[in-house]
Amino acid sequence: MSTGAMPFREAVRLAVEALRAHKLRSFLTLLGVVFGVMTVVAVAAVIEGMNIYVAQTMEDEFGANTIILDRYGIVLGLDEWLRVQKNKIITLDDYRDLRERANLAQEMGIRLDQSIPYLRQGGTELTNVSVIGYSPTIPAMGAGNISVEDGRFIVESDDENRANVVFVGYKIREKLFGGANPVGREIRILGEPFRIIGVSKELGSFLGNDRDTFIVVPPSVHLRMFGPRQSLAIVLQPKPGVTLEALEDQVRGIMRARHHLRPEQRDDFAFIGADALKDLWRNLTGMIAVVALGVVSISLVVGGIVIMNIMMVAVTERTREIGIRKSLGARRWDILSQFLVESSLLSGTGGVLGLAIAWVGLVIAGQFGLPFAMPIWAVVLALVVSTGVGLIFGIYPAYRAANLDPIVALRNE
Repeated sequence: MSTGAMPFREAVRLAVEALRAHKLRSFLTLLGVVFGVMTVVAVAAVIEGMNIYVAQTMEDEFGANTIILDRYGIVLGLDEWLRVQKNKIITLDDYRDLRERANLAQEMGIRLDQSIPYLRQGGTELTNVSVIGYSPTIPAMGAGNISVEDGRFIVESDDENRANVVFVGYKIREKLFGGANPVGREIRILGEPFRIIGVSKELGSFLGNDRDTFIVVPPSVHLRMFGPRQSLAIVLQPKPGVTLEALEDQVRGIMRARHHLRPEQRDDFAFIGADALKDLWRNLTGMIAVVALGVVSISLVVGGIVIMNIMMVAVTERTREIGIRKSLGARRWDILSQFLVESSLLSGTGGVLGLAIAWVGLVIAGQFGLPFAMPIWAVVLALVVSTGVGLIFGIYPAYRAANLDPIVALRNE
């Protein structure tokens, strides 16, 4: 009779046989762990996918190496919104002065944005159409998410001559022109005739917002249509070797001087960059992750308590078996390890099931446009935590089993 410790492989075999003998009970025991792992993996994958998607979209929209001088900046609350209402508008004179004095900028351009309630062509109508004024320099800076499918974008002569030309979004072509190429055709905006010079590729939606129902006109035309008192957003790109921070500092100095701000006064303008928006988004998803982890923690604790109770039942049911094994030479560690392996295997199996269910659900959701990316750390963490839950909550039942008196155990019926 061997007095050595039971091999780990043998402990696993006995644990598998015990779980297979009570399939339904094992499955019901796993539900808490399955739900917890499924939730944490799904949330992590969606957040990771959204982070990648938002980062790419922000770079497409604002440019990877640009900053935007804006009247308001990023506003996060009502008090802040009321405060920035006092900011001065950014004018064409500001823009012209920056072009002359901001020598750290390689290029800059104007962005203006308004919306019109509807746009009609024949018997078809589109609502909530965005009318954007973009300088011709915007696409060259990698900003504005301009991608030409047919025709061309606005050029300098269009802006200088205040030409009534438009570059239209994908849905304008699809909805108002039945998918036909509209380049060269006329469209009326607020009663004025405009000639279509180009069509954008399909951009799709972003966080539920349509990005294909828009019209781009020269900035000079936009100011004529919606009034010269609009506040400009100025997109700036630094020269090679110049950091965004250095360019921002130079522009801040020029703007503070133009607005006659004293040293103790705050800026009455703001800067927006893709990095700032990505950081804002990550902070938001970080809060979502914290809430999700709270839900998952409750689920895993409940699952662990269920596992502990089931393992206690298993110890009671197998008391005679434990007595026989001890009488044949099994040591306390052999019994302890068998039940610990069994509880860990039970919980780990729940982790694998939760991971598989989450993956299938994400793939199905991905077919409907939900971005996701499965981070390796989430998979590893889910499996480690699920197995750890079984190990921790299996300690007490395993200890009880290991400390049974063999004589008393053999008398059990």
